[in-house]
Amino acid sequence: MTNQRSVSTSRILILVLVLLGLMTGSPIVQAADVTPLITKDLTDIPDREVMMITVEKGPGGADPIHRHNAQGFIYVLEGTLVMQVEGGKEVTLNPGQTFYEGPSDVHVVGRNASNTKPVKFLAILVKEKGAPVLVPVK
Repeated sequence: MTNQRSVSTSRILILVLVLLGLMTGSPIVQAADVTPLITKDLTDIPDREVMMITVEKGPGGADPIHRHNAQGFIYVLEGTLVMQVEGGKEVTLNPGQTFYEGPSDVHVVGRNASNTKPVKFLAILVKEKGAPVLVPVK
């Protein structure tokens, strides 16, 4: 059942990224490579699950404005990542550095700082079971 959930989660993530690319007209969004690693129910916290994914953005890759409706913990594995939530400061993260997004945060900047090298990061999301991973914000 976990493998079926991983396949479903993978398809949902790819669909979300493709739809975001179509909505924003940005082929950069479509180029993000999202790899689901695990999704697990949090048995001590009713109706919550944790999802772990890796995200790789090509050179110059960026996200549209969005939110996760989740506790989001980011860990940079390779490259340099620029992040900002609404009302917060823009930060530049290198391998080994972390970033946090709360459930009500609007993610206004999420981009690869490099125009020549990819960036790869690990994201751990604690969210309501079955809730979408990413929600576009206009």
